Amino acid sequence: MGVVDMSNNNPPTSRTKDFFASPALSLSLAGIFRDAGAAAAASASMDVEEGDEGSGGGGGGGRREDTVEISSENSGPARSRSDDEFDPDGDNEEDGGGDGDKSKKKKRKKYHRHTAEQIREMEALFKESPHPDEKQRQQLSKQLGLAPRQVKFWFQNRRTQLKAIQERHENSLLKTEMEKLRDENKVMRETIQKSCCPNCGSATTSRDTALTTQEQQLRIENARLKAEVEKLRAALGKYSPGTASPSCSAGNDQENRSSLDFYTGIFGLEKSRIMELVNQAMEELKKMATAGEPLWIRSVETGREILNYDEYMKEFKVEAPSEGRPKRSIEASRETGVVFVDLPRLVQSFLDVNQWKEMFPSMISKAATVDVICSGEGANRNGAVQLMFAELQMLTPMVPTREVYFVRYCKQLSAEQWALVDVSIEKVEDNIDASLVKCRKRPSGCIVEDKSNGHCKVIWVEHLECQKSTVHPMYRTIVNSGLAFGARHWMATLQLQCERLVFFMATNVPTKDSNGVATLAGRKSILRLAQRMTQSFCHAIGASSFHSWTKVPGKTGEDIRVASRKNLNDPGEPQGVILCAVSSVLLPVSPHVLFDFLRDEARRNEWDIMSSGSPVQSIANLAKGQDRGNAVNIQTMKSKDNSMWVLQDSCTNAYESMVVYAAVDITGMQAVMTGCDSSNIAALPSGFSILPDGLESRPLVISSRHEEKSSEGGSLLTIAFQILTNTSPTAKLTVESVESVNTLISCTLRNIRTSLQCEDG
Repeated sequence: MGVVDMSNNNPPTSRTKDFFASPALSLSLAGIFRDAGAAAAASASMDVEEGDEGSGGGGGGGRREDTVEISSENSGPARSRSDDEFDPDGDNEEDGGGDGDKSKKKKRKKYHRHTAEQIREMEALFKESPHPDEKQRQQLSKQLGLAPRQVKFWFQNRRTQLKAIQERHENSLLKTEMEKLRDENKVMRETIQKSCCPNCGSATTSRDTALTTQEQQLRIENARLKAEVEKLRAALGKYSPGTASPSCSAGNDQENRSSLDFYTGIFGLEKSRIMELVNQAMEELKKMATAGEPLWIRSVETGREILNYDEYMKEFKVEAPSEGRPKRSIEASRETGVVFVDLPRLVQSFLDVNQWKEMFPSMISKAATVDVICSGEGANRNGAVQLMFAELQMLTPMVPTREVYFVRYCKQLSAEQWALVDVSIEKVEDNIDASLVKCRKRPSGCIVEDKSNGHCKVIWVEHLECQKSTVHPMYRTIVNSGLAFGARHWMATLQLQCERLVFFMATNVPTKDSNGVATLAGRKSILRLAQRMTQSFCHAIGASSFHSWTKVPGKTGEDIRVASRKNLNDPGEPQGVILCAVSSVLLPVSPHVLFDFLRDEARRNEWDIMSSGSPVQSIANLAKGQDRGNAVNIQTMKSKDNSMWVLQDSCTNAYESMVVYAAVDITGMQAVMTGCDSSNIAALPSGFSILPDGLESRPLVISSRHEEKSSEGGSLLTIAFQILTNTSPTAKLTVESVESVNTLISCTLRNIRTSLQCEDG
């Protein structure tokens, strides 16, 4: 949300808010160097003149000094070399009046002590300006009765000492971390030494070490071969068939080979075999999408359709898994819905990997088209076949991601109906790094039927076979039930994104749906910025391999995970070191109640500690869906000292809800509201993700009253804060920044529990 004051570990107050809103971070090291304060006090006031300005580390030598701002107090006199008794050249000779036999003598360097008043005055100026200019030094020297060079060298020495203290402190932290790693390494080595085979009881150390080394060599070789293949693919893409590339002779048949030839060479599959497999998958998808009982049985308790797996194996002649294969869980689900989008555009969004990722930002953390096996016919690419990779996520670091390779096949079934099927091919997986293949797609996808007025009916089937993995108990129900990665989640997200697109493209927007923004261009610019902010938020808080999460204990017992990254040149985020902290908790509150509470600007001061209890006002409110919860608004927080604008994007569907917000520059946001480009507006989003806890049950009573029928469970709330800890990308993450964001999460969760009266939840 901006920049945090790391000077203490107290709960954020109104001072914290000011630092969050400020564009730069002034990092106070007084708390870190408290133990070294006494030694620094005696030495910081001593002028050590290294010679003239060029050799003393000043500006004359052209060397830029590394400085650190610090707040400290030194008192008591200290000894210093006097400027009028010190030769800046370091080797002053007495003039012998022409007598050559007189020996050369050096002046003896004398010292004097600065008074306590002089030290206090120089310390006061140092706090305001560690690099005083010539005018400030002249003024201070006259005020204190010191030579300007004495003042100059005092400041140089002060900065040098602070840098040395900081380096010693960092070295101490690194040594501690190194000792910890050595201890962990020692424990791991001892464990390996003591390990034995469970069958024969013999030691496994030498054998396991050899296998590990062999596996590493194979992985390295695998990566090298992949890189070579990608280079060849890039070369083939650059030079069209029939044109010789610089690396090939004119007579080399490699110039006429397509990308499919490399695909066949790697995976050992002919195009005819691939087409046979995807056509079989297409037929299975059509049956899975249209069949009723006994293949699909509707649950009386939850209303969801459940796959009869025995019937499935009988219908599609699926062989039972062999005993030697790892245990896998089967997840199957089906969902039907109507989306507001024309059919050609929807089909294109599935074939273009970038559009596909944008369509499902909360579910897809990575995606790539590995190879195009068949590009398809016509503008709609009928018959297109491509090998794809995807990393699927939940919006929490507590649930591992799912990596899957699959072939996607697009086919027109009739004038109004298209089908897209995804299926994993075992032959492909056998040639891919086994550590990545954790999930396989059995024939999955959707049947899309074109309806009137730009509507499409979509039947979505999701059928996965995944390796069993450990899931946090809080998320075990929602993951094991298939809700997390099932058809309902995909369908709800698709409907939400299509509806957002319709509202974005609309030209006849009612005034009530565009309150506070005068122009259509301004509305589009704000909605575009809000979409980018939410996509950035989804990308930042998942368990993707993009991030390296570290678990830290929370102030009130919750698990908090932190990760840092460096932004060097992305104009959409502030440059520097960014710290992201995420915590997920279970609350005994229904998801829609929690969502309405968090998105309501009238109640924001109940949980947002940055508002300091002050009322929050809405400047603009833009609808981006039929549900009133799908909206983008601009809020202002006013305090005695300053005013801050916050851009908030709230969205909700049948499965999940999100409230994402970020502090924005007021001047830049005013320009965006008039229709200016928003791509250079820096926004560091924080926010909330809300999911049902997955515990679905029967109604408690039979009644015509709606409130008595409700059987909603609790909510899985993920709270995430992102802060800029330092504007320099080369800076290191400090303990104080982690402590501050830890306190921020703990205080916010406590405020939410208090307001919703679920302290014991």
